[in-house]
Amino acid sequence: MITIDGKDAVLGRLAQYAAKESLKGENIAIVNCEEIMITGNRESILKKFKGSRERVGSAQGGPKISRLPEKIVKRAIRGMLPNVRKGGRGSEAFRKIKCYVGVPREFEKSKMIEMPEKKHKFIKVKELGKR
Repeated sequence: MITIDGKDAVLGRLAQYAAKESLKGENIAIVNCEEIMITGNRESILKKFKGSRERVGSAQGGPKISRLPEKIVKRAIRGMLPNVRKGGRGSEAFRKIKCYVGVPREFEKSKMIEMPEKKHKFIKVKELGKR
């Protein structure tokens, strides 16, 4: 099992790494999902997230997007996997990925992979859920 610490990690890079490793057959646990950074202009990120949150229902034809940090991260990973809905190898890989807010007891003593990369413009995942 691979344990990844999400503190100060960039969402896209973390999602790409987790998707590749799960396709290889590894079980992935991502902790501290609320501390993951989304790089870019803060206002445009919030506007895009708010727009996708408001498009709900059969008339709008949009998916309901959760505000929980672990579900935001899991959705980003799902976008990088092939054939998630069709029951292919992407759906098998997606089942091997677990996301957590904070660090659960079972992962406190395990060795974690850190992916630090500082950027000037970013917003944390936990701030998206509050808006």
